[in-house]
Amino acid sequence: MNTELPKTVSEPTLKRLPLYHHFLKELLQREQEAVSCTDIGEELNLDPTQVRKDLEAAGISGRPRIGYATAAVVDGIERFLGWKKVSEAFLVGAGSMGSALLGYRKFEECGLKIVAAFDRDPAKVGRKIHGKHVLALDKLTDLAQRMHVLIGIITVPAVEAQAVADALVAGGVRAIWNFAPVRLRVPEHIIVHNEDLYCSLASLSQKLGQALEANPAEPVTARRLRTATLS
Repeated sequence: MNTELPKTVSEPTLKRLPLYHHFLKELLQREQEAVSCTDIGEELNLDPTQVRKDLEAAGISGRPRIGYATAAVVDGIERFLGWKKVSEAFLVGAGSMGSALLGYRKFEECGLKIVAAFDRDPAKVGRKIHGKHVLALDKLTDLAQRMHVLIGIITVPAVEAQAVADALVAGGVRAIWNFAPVRLRVPEHIIVHNEDLYCSLASLSQKLGQALEANPAEPVTARRLRTATLS
């Protein structure tokens, strides 16, 4: 089933593969043993040809007129995305967002295990959040080196993010998942993924504005329905 994998895969393909995985896991729960690109495309509102290309990019191929074995595609996606091998991570910033991430159990299903959190606030240090110890920030670099942790998650304010990134890089971390609203300066060999919530909110707000301009009566109807339901 697996073929030689390409060296690079586009970002849109990487973002679609988890969508396929989620849908296929649901099919397995319903004991559906085979699936086609058309099935996936119809469920996710995607072109079946695009689905096929994405799966091929992940080294997954089906059989003409038969499709794909559902379990095999799930396994292939997990292997391609590295979810079969658990990677340990440190999280820096045990505030509201950091605490929420510490409690998100689905991460371990995707090969990510947050083993500890770090914070500079004495009120947080020494506590446990969702079973994870919160340690003093000045221990970050040394522990990352000793434990060979390769992933760092940053959930601190923007003004603190660069210093945290520097400490993670000094500790040997190779990949940073950055939730702070700032662009980090790191060596070329460090992988950084910026989770920009401000940009996502701006996109959502702009699309909502367009929808309201195109059909301003629709939200009114929704509000009336909601009011009738609550009364």
